[in-house]
Amino acid sequence: MANLSSQRRYAWASLAGGLVCLAGLTPAAAQTSASPQAPIVVDRRLATRLLISQVTPEYPPVARVNYIWGLVRVEMLVSREGRVTRAHVLQGHPLLAAASLRAIRRWLYRPLMTAAGPAEFLTTVNLNFSLRAKKGDQLPVQPEADLSRQVKPPAVLTQPVDPASTSSVHIRVLLNDEGQVIDTQPLKGPPSQFEEAKKAVEQWTFLPARWGSLRLPWYFEVDVPVADLTVHSAAADPGGR
Repeated sequence: MANLSSQRRYAWASLAGGLVCLAGLTPAAAQTSASPQAPIVVDRRLATRLLISQVTPEYPPVARVNYIWGLVRVEMLVSREGRVTRAHVLQGHPLLAAASLRAIRRWLYRPLMTAAGPAEFLTTVNLNFSLRAKKGDQLPVQPEADLSRQVKPPAVLTQPVDPASTSSVHIRVLLNDEGQVIDTQPLKGPPSQFEEAKKAVEQWTFLPARWGSLRLPWYFEVDVPVADLTVHSAAADPGGR
């Protein structure tokens, strides 16, 4: 696998009352000794050349009227067929992040060809939501804090728990306006239990956040009970054999 150089390039798309800028960035470090099944890490330049269908995120109206703007950084996994099979928000306001995921998951790429045939690849992209201020308009100093004070946060409705759970993982979930989990980020807990916790929290149900009578995408942090693999292993083999 060749190491690929990183360059910056921005593509701008206008929307009513706002702009969305899309630009891929190179991950911080490329893989140097990956297994044959591991996805290849590619930079923005190559990923951009492979991109054949790009959906521009819609600027959320609630974000626009509340002067919410800024960067959303997304990591994506692209299949051998060129479809985005996983997209994860690394940075961004929840309103903008949800809009970004909705668009990015519809992007299409040409397959990444290697000597062994088509291969999965991993890359990142930046989407910059920017507002067009009218002449004389003054943007608020802390628009995100102002909106947060007005938002009623999500709440857990149902929380299925494995009776064998002996520990927990603290996770930040991104919920859509229907209260469905659309992205997860483990924040604290045993790394070996992150995947189990992410799968478990996807089975929970939530009341979505609200701004007045409107339902909103929003972040929410929860502790997800999981089974302690160390305890299970010791119980299965008390002699340590």
